[in-house]
Amino acid sequence: MFRHLTDVLVAWGPAGILLLSILDSSGVPVAGVFDALLILIAVKTPSVAWLCAGLAVIGSTTGSTMLFWAAHKGGRKYMDSAAPGSRAARFRRWFKRYGMVTVLIPALVPIPLPLKVFVISAGVMGTALSEFVGVVLVARFVRYFGEAWLGVRLGMESTAFLKEHLWHFLGVALALCGVLYCYIRWRNQATAEF
Repeated sequence: MFRHLTDVLVAWGPAGILLLSILDSSGVPVAGVFDALLILIAVKTPSVAWLCAGLAVIGSTTGSTMLFWAAHKGGRKYMDSAAPGSRAARFRRWFKRYGMVTVLIPALVPIPLPLKVFVISAGVMGTALSEFVGVVLVARFVRYFGEAWLGVRLGMESTAFLKEHLWHFLGVALALCGVLYCYIRWRNQATAEF
């Protein structure tokens, strides 16, 4: 059934990409790999590659935000009832400080990492919506426009390029995580001083 749904949405063109990215990021299991599909569209129809990348960013951010809100509403009561020294309370403090780094990596790098788990964690832990949306937007923008650029520029060689340079992409993602980590620590220290 999900494979059929994916095929129908792909046939709809850019509107299908928007809907598919919303479904994929909101937790609905869709068949296929979204990144490969975006690259394939960029290869076959470069004239709509940038539009599809933009719609994928919007759709993915929308879907992730829907999942974030559902987790925020459902899991908040559990976390609020956690005893101060409990494991749940310690995890909440850790995630409040550094958790967005864990959202950035799977949102940015096209390798099979369970982004939905971190989106749910961000919602349950009470991460600020603006911080969450900002991280997802930046990561998805870089990822999807980068994939569209690869598809337009390299054509069918894009997949080989991605496989060949996987470690470079991971290195860049880790460097970005380091910058985000430093920013979060700086922000927390600045907030603590006031």
